[in-house]
Amino acid sequence: QVQLVESGGGLVQAGGSLRLSCAASGSTFSTRSIGWYRQAPGKQRELVAAISSGGSTKYVDSVKGRFTISRDNSKNMVYLQTNSLKVEDTAVYYCTVVTYYSGSGSYIRTGSWGQGTQVTVSS
Repeated sequence: QVQLVESGGGLVQAGGSLRLSCAASGSTFSTRSIGWYRQAPGKQRELVAAISSGGSTKYVDSVKGRFTISRDNSKNMVYLQTNSLKVEDTAVYYCTVVTYYSGSGSYIRTGSWGQGTQVTVSS
């Protein structure tokens, strides 16, 4: 079982950057794919980035070129570097275990939700 805790959110002006961190506990972390989701007020939670155990990454179109997901298995950490932030990036951001399904070519959440970390981008 992998437990994940998010941190690093905050208030930032449009165009700014934040580095979100996801700290993992559990011996199988390095073998798991991890995804960052976000949920904006009144909207459904969406997967914005995912990273496989081997380091392959996938992004939703709206963050491509601005967000970078990475992992450090030696520290049991996953990061989401968010640059050129926009007001519409305002949301609670969550990390969780995901599984890639080749049939659909997509990641599906298979882990539990944590408390998330709030990112607020002001204009």
